[in-house]
Amino acid sequence: MKKTVLITGGTGLVGKSLSQLLVNKGYQVSILSRRPKKETEEIRYFQWDVEKGIIDDSFMDSVDFIIHLAGENVAQSRWTTTRKRQILESRTRSTQLLHQVLSQKKHRVQAFISSSATGYYGTTNSSKIFKESDPVGNDFLASVCSDWEAAVDEVKKLEIRTVKLRTGVVLAKEKSALQKMLPPFRIGLGAALGGGKQYFSWIHIEDLCRLYLNAIEQTSLEGSFNAVAGDAITNDMLGSEIAKKIRRPYFMPNLPSFLFYFLFGEMAVILLKGSRVSADKIKKEGFVFKYNTLEKALDNLLE
Repeated sequence: MKKTVLITGGTGLVGKSLSQLLVNKGYQVSILSRRPKKETEEIRYFQWDVEKGIIDDSFMDSVDFIIHLAGENVAQSRWTTTRKRQILESRTRSTQLLHQVLSQKKHRVQAFISSSATGYYGTTNSSKIFKESDPVGNDFLASVCSDWEAAVDEVKKLEIRTVKLRTGVVLAKEKSALQKMLPPFRIGLGAALGGGKQYFSWIHIEDLCRLYLNAIEQTSLEGSFNAVAGDAITNDMLGSEIAKKIRRPYFMPNLPSFLFYFLFGEMAVILLKGSRVSADKIKKEGFVFKYNTLEKALDNLLE
């Protein structure tokens, strides 16, 4: 009998790719969504509304694993007070809603695997290599990740194995950060952002989906893991590599930081600051990245 994986945020960039991988690996997939789509033989849909605290909990009868990806896009718009609240509550309240169902209904859930982010360590330009044992940072994104993970830890108290994947920038062929970077490079106007020395912690979408699958199947995994390739790339190195791959010049002066603060306000830190993050912990658990260097990733994504 097929094992069933419930995915929140299953209609997003990662959720779509992960759903397909799980189906290909023989899993039944259920998706919690505000706007359920037409079901297929392999994918079922259930409705929820986090803001209203509404959830169709009939999925609990058949779910073996939960993968929690739901959360507002942190780079979608300026971080006003209202937007910050939406970013935080979309993560914490959705987790709390799942916890409520798990604590009140009979279930057979074996593991709860949640997305988190490398923002946990704070948005800071530093040569320090951040590991899972390092303390939480002291800015907005760090506080969001900390509260998010704390909500996931409540699920652990229900004696359910929990895994938190602190994810870097996800690179994919469509609708990813990479695609947003490409237009100026294609016309020969690509340039580093700000100082250009900020680290860019990234992961290929295929490896990220494989990490979620690994978290399901490797029952010894528990706790926090950095979901990054571990390749020490700066923003300037990223720009140079993109230009080389698409055979365009890379000579423009760095775009000044004040321009991004003017355009995006506080949210500009996503572009202008970045931490160097270690992948050693997950590698020691036996996970092998298919795309462990930026060159390999871009060869695949820009072919």
